[in-house]
Amino acid sequence: MSDTVRTLNTAGMAPTKQVQCWSDALTDLCGRFDVDPMEASSLEARINFTTVSRLKLCQIEASQHRITHTASRVRASDHPYVKILFQTHGVSYFEQNGRHIEILPGDCLAYDVSCAHTIVSPSFTRHEVVIVPQELLKERGFRPGKMSACKLSARTGTGRIAYDFVHAAFGEATKLSASSAVGVADSLIDILLLPLREADMVFDRVGPEAMYVRAQAFIREHLRDPELSIDQISTALGCTKRYLHMLFSERGVTVSDYIWRARLQNCRQELETQAGKTITDVAFSWGFSSSSHFSRVFRKCFGIVPSAVHKAQHGGLSSDIS
Repeated sequence: MSDTVRTLNTAGMAPTKQVQCWSDALTDLCGRFDVDPMEASSLEARINFTTVSRLKLCQIEASQHRITHTASRVRASDHPYVKILFQTHGVSYFEQNGRHIEILPGDCLAYDVSCAHTIVSPSFTRHEVVIVPQELLKERGFRPGKMSACKLSARTGTGRIAYDFVHAAFGEATKLSASSAVGVADSLIDILLLPLREADMVFDRVGPEAMYVRAQAFIREHLRDPELSIDQISTALGCTKRYLHMLFSERGVTVSDYIWRARLQNCRQELETQAGKTITDVAFSWGFSSSSHFSRVFRKCFGIVPSAVHKAQHGGLSSDIS
């Protein structure tokens, strides 16, 4: 199962304790921050947070306050995250690298946590946040050294779709199996990046990361093709097989392993959710041509045989292969 939802509420604490607890909570999530309730006599704040694979999902509400990540504390290795914030109530003011951005309900703000910044909320605010490790974004063509804070609308279009997905993922996070959480996290990152891609803010179109992203997309589109191979991929992308091997090996996986793991993840998801299909139907629909080979690699990947997943999800129904 995925992580539980954890809660911190500063209500009822002494004012100095409220500030310290809030600072500690932010530190645990994404790095050290100074917290200032400004002229208020207390800091009434609440955070619910959970994880989906390596993503951190948060629902945050707080009375007036200022948080600051100062230049003297900036060490990128301590803050290797990009934060994607959806404002749902109140107004906040963000400052980074001389830029000043007003954040209203319905706005989405994406920014690099490793750069010094300040967020001022002069009255009660509420927002939902996804904290994404930069390493996950690099795999999708993200350029962490070139990103500027980006404000987008979450009221319509891809921004609205991204927000709805985040909200749903938080609500269902505790019900996800470990393998499903990985798939949800991958999908969530791709959906979150849709509005950023449209803004053309943070992606390299010609470098190795861009080629890796294109290779991933091609593989996903042709995953059911049993003839999918590195020859087919390199021809479609106009690059050499050697270059493709290099792109994947730098990320600790071969092209072939990436394909088979992606197929196995999809097979497991269908076995868990689609009762009307036999194990053989599922395996063959995702490019496997041998039932015995599928069962063997499935067990190697997940530690259980396909029939165990099938029976567990569908009340002991008989299956055609183990």
